[in-house]
Amino acid sequence: MDLGELQVFLMVAKEGSFSRAAERLYRTQPAVSLTIRKLEDGLGQPLFVRGARPVRLTDAGTLLQDYAERLINLRDEVKKGLSELEGLTRGELSLGVNESSIHALLPALAAFRQLHPGVLVRVHRMFSRDIPHEVLNYRLDLGAISYVPQEPQLHATEILKDELTLVVPPKHILAKKREVDVADLGNEDFIAHSVESPYRRRVIELFARNRTELKMPIEMPTIESIKRFVQMGMGVAIVPRMCVQWEIEHGWMKEVKVRQLNMPRHVYLVSRRGARLPHAAAELMRILRES
Repeated sequence: MDLGELQVFLMVAKEGSFSRAAERLYRTQPAVSLTIRKLEDGLGQPLFVRGARPVRLTDAGTLLQDYAERLINLRDEVKKGLSELEGLTRGELSLGVNESSIHALLPALAAFRQLHPGVLVRVHRMFSRDIPHEVLNYRLDLGAISYVPQEPQLHATEILKDELTLVVPPKHILAKKREVDVADLGNEDFIAHSVESPYRRRVIELFARNRTELKMPIEMPTIESIKRFVQMGMGVAIVPRMCVQWEIEHGWMKEVKVRQLNMPRHVYLVSRRGARLPHAAAELMRILRES
């Protein structure tokens, strides 16, 4: 078994077809089939269910797929490490974030880019629940999430303490108040995030405990669209403060304290425990610690 065989195997698994995999790899279909047969002979196990359309993995193939992805990603990690021996004049930094956690990294990423403009920075947006797995599989150097992962192979470093906050349009009647009760918000239209999260559930429970109706007639797919709608005067919203700090500082929104709203959020940077960080990732960690 070699990495070339594993790459062919992964392409067939991804495409679900020997012919499409051959096209993607710029090889003939017989050559791809021969490579897979050689791999199966070496392992002593069939990897694909023959005759199935699309091609399906056997149990052995499913097991190999996970290990093969790790090996290929680890190879790329080695290449990245060797290129970084020249210093941070080139190379790559790969980060996984959800929609809100990127806001915690933007200042550090700006500082990183100023210091190391030759390094390619790739920020991948994904669900928080998927980030730890991607870090473990070497698809990401680092991941930013709002919880401590359960995987013992991961290390979590807190990089930011945040909280949920209420924001309203500048001309809203509540904008003149510094503090309100949950009971004062029963007549407001809340612009909600359409993605379920523990914090969304906690806000709903907070209103229920205070016997106050939480009207959410509008749901938006992104925090950016929520902010825009608030600025347009279409309602109010409860969002992570780090996501609206810029707008608050420029007066485009007003922050109003809710007495019963005490929901701190912590942002953690996760990495592989005990593994040497790539130079670029270690440099970003240094910038975050110093800031």
